[in-house]
Amino acid sequence: MTIAKPHGAVLVAGSANVDFLVRAPHIPAPGETVLGGDLTVLPGGKGANQAVACARAGGAATAMLVALGDDLFAPLIEQSLQGAGIALHIVRSPRPTGAALICVSDDAENAITVAPGANMALVPDDLPGLAGVDSLVLQLETPLSTVIAFAKTARAEGVRVILNAAPARALPAELLGAVDILIANQEELAMITGRGGTIADQLKSVGVPYVVATLGAHGCCAFADGAYWLQPAFQVTPVDTTAAGDTFCGVLAAALSMGAVLPDALLRASAAGALATTRLGAQSSVPVRAEVDALIASSARDETGLARLALYCGVTADHAVGQPGGALQDHDH
Repeated sequence: MTIAKPHGAVLVAGSANVDFLVRAPHIPAPGETVLGGDLTVLPGGKGANQAVACARAGGAATAMLVALGDDLFAPLIEQSLQGAGIALHIVRSPRPTGAALICVSDDAENAITVAPGANMALVPDDLPGLAGVDSLVLQLETPLSTVIAFAKTARAEGVRVILNAAPARALPAELLGAVDILIANQEELAMITGRGGTIADQLKSVGVPYVVATLGAHGCCAFADGAYWLQPAFQVTPVDTTAAGDTFCGVLAAALSMGAVLPDALLRASAAGALATTRLGAQSSVPVRAEVDALIASSARDETGLARLALYCGVTADHAVGQPGGALQDHDH
């Protein structure tokens, strides 16, 4: 894994959208019209959500490279990012600021359609200097060629490259070869590997030094240095799952940049992601660091959840199974 600068800043390079959110009894089927609640307009986008989570919930020094239009929606995003204490590198585009149409059902599931707009204007030359940067966080809502160029530049300068492989798509070996930490949900992981088998098998086959699978209400599983680390999900009552994964990614990056070991980073990221599901919206749902601390402090080690998660992922006793507070021993290494 790339040797990163200790306790450096996190730079998020990626997307920002204005979210148009409506709650409805259920997600509409094709051709169906559903009467929902009032329209809410909120700042979002995977990159911006992750930057807010990194700064607000993770407590890391955070900057963001973002492309915005010169329109009425751009200030909403700028104000949200600046309010979280994020240093901005803004590229102005003639295209409209990105937008997302989000329907959230009463059972907290969501369906999202994105109009990328200005997000597609980011080019390789837009990457700012990386002096003092520990980690570069990327997603896939900007041009793939730009993501590859950013990752290669960061790798060449000794900066840790963290890629959230969302939205789901196959990834070229050129990009995977420049990534230190890959974060993907179950669908995204299957798309990347192009294979079946257990989650454990898929994680092992990616070929990136650290691979993390986020598994919703099950928790998360990471494969690193030949061992598996498991973190069961925190028990909360979800209201809206929008940005839960983004919150996880931002807090994981923050924890690692501040010197946390992987299992502790997974613990903090999982707690923050769980809290994000208890509120409506994207950036508006991201908790503050003290709330993350409080949830961790009030939650007992979940042995039953750990065993269920191991079974779900296909991780056996022949591998290292970890959770902060007492990892099982690795019988193979």
